Amino acid sequence: MPDKPSHKDYHEPVMLREVMDALRIIPGGTYVDVTFGGGGHSKAILSQLNDQGKLIAFDQDEDAWKNAVDDPGFILVKENFRHLQRFLKLHNMIPVDGIFADLGVSSHQFDTAGRGFSMQQNALLDMRMDRRQSLTAKDILRKYDPAALQAIFEQYGEITNARTLAQRIVEARESFPVETVGELAVIAGAVSKGNPRRYLAQVFQALRIEVNDEMNVLRELLEQSVSALKTGGRLAVITFHSLEDRIVKECMKNEKQFDALYKKPVTPSLEEIKRNPRSRSAKLRAAEKIFDVRGLISDL
Repeated sequence: MPDKPSHKDYHEPVMLREVMDALRIIPGGTYVDVTFGGGGHSKAILSQLNDQGKLIAFDQDEDAWKNAVDDPGFILVKENFRHLQRFLKLHNMIPVDGIFADLGVSSHQFDTAGRGFSMQQNALLDMRMDRRQSLTAKDILRKYDPAALQAIFEQYGEITNARTLAQRIVEARESFPVETVGELAVIAGAVSKGNPRRYLAQVFQALRIEVNDEMNVLRELLEQSVSALKTGGRLAVITFHSLEDRIVKECMKNEKQFDALYKKPVTPSLEEIKRNPRSRSAKLRAAEKIFDVRGLISDL
């Protein structure tokens, strides 16, 4: 059995100080970390809570469950955070004082052979955050028709020649199953535009988003967060690409019950980027719930 990784080895928490500032922890409050991972952000939140404070964390990745914190105020839910409201109600924890999400793929997931997240390892194309689900990236490449492949590459990878790439994949799978990182890299490399490495990264992003239904899951989280938070409660979200950031920005701008804390997203310091290069594309947005519709209705 390999040694249990420390949370730093698993995933160094991104913009930890900035996240804590955004959440403005109340010692006796109730908080949610919907992307537990290595537990770095969760442990920082717990360190500021007193005996009345509570933290409920979500993570669908079984590798993250090994990092569970031994603390009476801590609850770990082994499910996708699209089930936020369901489990907060189950534990009688609505409303909450703060909700946090780090939407990046963890360093542990990138570095673990066989997960298929990394372009550096010639593994099977899996990309499931939750390995209890059936759909994998290789299933998409094997089963989706050209139009469906084109759609995910355009929408989730913002690939300009998505139609050509989709057609090449369909042609290739007539000769061999396209199911490894290496096989996909060869196909994508033959039609790539601009920087081949960036192009392949966009292809990987599109497949990962489709496998894990990430855009719909994010929208569900934001929608549920509005009603889960108490007035004065805060939502803080770290994104790593423009598609996610756009959804979070629009929610915090257009949701009438939210008041965005920052006009522009907070980004990592140069020192942090040097220490943790994977943080370089991170953007933190945060908002405070300024009123509760339920309260307004009850006052009528």
